[in-house]
Amino acid sequence: MASVPFRLLGVSGVAIVAALGSAHAQQSTVLDRIVIQGEGGEQTGDRAAATGKVKGVVAKATTTGSKTATDIKEIPQSVSVIGREEIDEQGAQKADEALRYTAGVFTQPFGPDSDTNWMFIRGFQATATGTYMDGLQLFSHGFGGFYVDQFGLERIEVLKGPASVLYGGSNPGGVINYVSKRPDFETRRYVETGINDAGNAYLGVDLGGVSNNAVSYRVLGKIAGGNTYSDLQDGWRGFISPSVTWKPDEQTSLTILANYSHIDENHNGGSFLPYEGTVVDRIVGGINYGRIPRDANYMEPDVDLYRREQGALGYEFEHTFDSDWTIRSNARFNAANVKEVSVYPNGWSGPTTLDRINFGHDTDVTSFLFDNQVEGKFDTGGIEHRLLAGIDYKYFNIDQVQSSALFGTTPPIDAFNPVYGAALTPRVSYLDQDLSQQQLGLYVQDQLRFGGGWIATLNGRYDRGWLSAHDRPNFYAPTQDTTQKRSDGSFSGRAGLAYEFDNGVTPYASVATFFNPIIGTNAAGELFEPEDGVQYEVGVKYAPTFVDGLITLSVFDLTRRNVQSNLTPFTYVQTGEVRSRGVELEGKVNVTDDFKVTGAFTAYNIEITRDEDPTIVGKRPFIVPEVMASAKADYTFRGDWYDGISVGGGLRYVGSSWADNQNTLKVPGATLVDLKLGYEKDNWGVDLNVTNVFDKAYVASCQTALTCSYGEGRAFKLKAYATW
Repeated sequence: MASVPFRLLGVSGVAIVAALGSAHAQQSTVLDRIVIQGEGGEQTGDRAAATGKVKGVVAKATTTGSKTATDIKEIPQSVSVIGREEIDEQGAQKADEALRYTAGVFTQPFGPDSDTNWMFIRGFQATATGTYMDGLQLFSHGFGGFYVDQFGLERIEVLKGPASVLYGGSNPGGVINYVSKRPDFETRRYVETGINDAGNAYLGVDLGGVSNNAVSYRVLGKIAGGNTYSDLQDGWRGFISPSVTWKPDEQTSLTILANYSHIDENHNGGSFLPYEGTVVDRIVGGINYGRIPRDANYMEPDVDLYRREQGALGYEFEHTFDSDWTIRSNARFNAANVKEVSVYPNGWSGPTTLDRINFGHDTDVTSFLFDNQVEGKFDTGGIEHRLLAGIDYKYFNIDQVQSSALFGTTPPIDAFNPVYGAALTPRVSYLDQDLSQQQLGLYVQDQLRFGGGWIATLNGRYDRGWLSAHDRPNFYAPTQDTTQKRSDGSFSGRAGLAYEFDNGVTPYASVATFFNPIIGTNAAGELFEPEDGVQYEVGVKYAPTFVDGLITLSVFDLTRRNVQSNLTPFTYVQTGEVRSRGVELEGKVNVTDDFKVTGAFTAYNIEITRDEDPTIVGKRPFIVPEVMASAKADYTFRGDWYDGISVGGGLRYVGSSWADNQNTLKVPGATLVDLKLGYEKDNWGVDLNVTNVFDKAYVASCQTALTCSYGEGRAFKLKAYATW
């Protein structure tokens, strides 16, 4: 298998080189387009363009890597942007699906989970502490988080590596920022409907307009429901997201954004399955029982439940003074209630029977965030400064009750001939908790240009955090009523240096420190200290002058300290350390308006460098693959009767990983093929996407030998859309 990713790297490189060569052969045509610098003049300083529509697959600027509208080449860390057009070309129906072709990002480790977008960046899980919406964190803990539907997004941006200097405590591997669709003072009437071969259908609308010269509005909505690829799973969901922008003049704008989501469904199968029976055959007493069916579901349909009610309300305000200094204020309030009952597998109890856990929770979460900034430009001698200073605040509260049936009392189920309806014993609470986390940060950033091409980025930040945990009585601790509090302060910084050559090549180097508050208690019953660490990164970004493209090569060394280490299965200390080293290569090229290609390659060396368990020191953490690679292309025909027909395809390689931190149980890699066929004429179109064309059966990842998850099988997704 070792040769597969390198063959894929060759495919990616050939695709990009061929694209560049093709574009060079049509140089005069492309140069005319490049002068425009993308729709809306996407470039440094243009904030609307840095958060708006991406032309093709190539974004020029972003706000995620600096909080200012900055050319991606000038950010001293690797950044990937997946725009609306690229999301649609992939046929992605979830946000994590849209990131499958992104270097440095591993998605869907637990298969096609319908209620959570799962992502790992540079080897570290980003779902809980590394996910943001419009620059404000979507923090989650336990089962309390916020689900984002991809239909409401204009782009998905990935900043790889530490981001504490910008956002405070967050995932050390990087952050994912969802950028919402918002009013743009254009009239739009868009409707989209689709269905997959499992029978799950949806209808989405995107309506916008201008009520007067100063006010623009937009309303997004989607409903979906039906069966899925797992036995017994069905349900429905919907969301609505209205927004309005008031812009009395070119210097002032206020945007109000709101959304409400509802999900009511049964759980999917394919997860929480044992290593033996998924990765390898189940063999007992010389009898080979084979593999567990991929579409099997071992929950109890009469009691299974997943319900989510979620809403958010926020604003974005900006005013630029005549002196060219700008003030901004962004804020958002989020609230969600999630109720869940699930009976799921927990290893083998017999030759063909699976043990099960009867689990449930009732969780309420609220969060409030604001970020106030001032930005301005000035010169000192021969140095141009763009200064950003700000103060931000995060508040997160979770009120949760978790329960399960007493150990060993939930009836098992036959893995190959499941029979449902067994009597279940009542669940009892083992956690009844109210927990709050607050964080206040002060930050400053200076982006300096000097010497005809030098770009320096300097960041400094100080955060103060407060954690309070109130543990109430539960079944196992009927008299418990304790409150613990902790307060921590932390500095973080980043220094980056780059040089922009006239030919579009920009080499860069940076060093950044980070911290990440951890919720939980150690073996002594004390609240955890925040994790911290440092990253060193060097790379080069290339934006060719003869074609619309961006190629990024980065090499990094990232150390994460104060990682939890197990003393026993249920007690922890903070003596762990994990180091992630790797190389990432990503290229995106709009060869022409009708021909787009991307390629990506990722290779990691992730190692547990310190732990209470000496047997895992020097080993690789479970779940994360060693190597990933991908290439895809999309071409639209122009001319005769075939005008408007588009064809596309992609090749993805997900490398091998480990099921255990002792590295004794290996999960093989998989090579997957995706295809797309579309047709667009005038104001309507239709697309057919097929993912995993050859229906490759594979395990996406395992976290211990008891918890393995099948990857998504072949799926046909048909979509029709129209504007008027």
